Amino acid sequence: MFPVKQKVADYMTRNVITLRPDNTVEEAIDIIEKTGHDGFPVVDENGKLVGYISSMDLLRKDLNARIKDVMTRSLYVAREYMDLKDVARVMFRTGHSKLPVVDDKGRIKGIITNTDIIRSQIERADPTKVSKLKETIEKVHGTKVRVYNGDVEVDRLIPTQTKIYADELRGRIYELRRGLAEPVVVIKKGGKLFLVDGHHRAVAAKKIGMEKLDAYILEVPENVELGMEKLVRKKKIKSIRDIEIIEDVPHPLVEITFKNSK
Repeated sequence: MFPVKQKVADYMTRNVITLRPDNTVEEAIDIIEKTGHDGFPVVDENGKLVGYISSMDLLRKDLNARIKDVMTRSLYVAREYMDLKDVARVMFRTGHSKLPVVDDKGRIKGIITNTDIIRSQIERADPTKVSKLKETIEKVHGTKVRVYNGDVEVDRLIPTQTKIYADELRGRIYELRRGLAEPVVVIKKGGKLFLVDGHHRAVAAKKIGMEKLDAYILEVPENVELGMEKLVRKKKIKSIRDIEIIEDVPHPLVEITFKNSK
């Protein structure tokens, strides 16, 4: 149902900004200032990786110097088919925060970063939760549940809880903007999409203008009466807009963590 091994290709960034060997140090600094990135792969006219230039390489260098004269040539690289765990170990041992991804001919295909590794670990948590939910529904209702991954429209989601915490909401907004948030969990029944897990993420998406979210979708037959449907009717919940945001009370987990740290 879900992939056992996570590959570099599943998480790497594909649209990579690159530099050419004949670019100048001044041009590299200008790109760093404009993008906020601290380094770039250097490729030749055929897209083949020939080096890497970082902000450290540029320190105290002549602004007119060529990138080929100051770039790092000895590189660790990753391949799209590599196991993400193996790449993470290499990055940890070598102290690299990112690795260029190349094909068998050495051409740049993307870049894999610490952020991508973290994202893979966040997203790994949900398959077990989804599997348990699937088993529970099948046992309780004596029916088969189809599970698949896909995008869901935020405005179509029907919440199954009425309140969320503002502090956690801010965290989810931060994650979504950086591509770190795990998929939400949704039960699909006919044309209805019941949000089971990910209420903070859904509200965060609405606030920053995201129209769709990645989701694990559990599809049940229309004749199955779910307990959450009764709650939705009782609370008169129709959309994400009906969720109350609690502003001044910290999330219980945050409060417990704070108390335990004293």
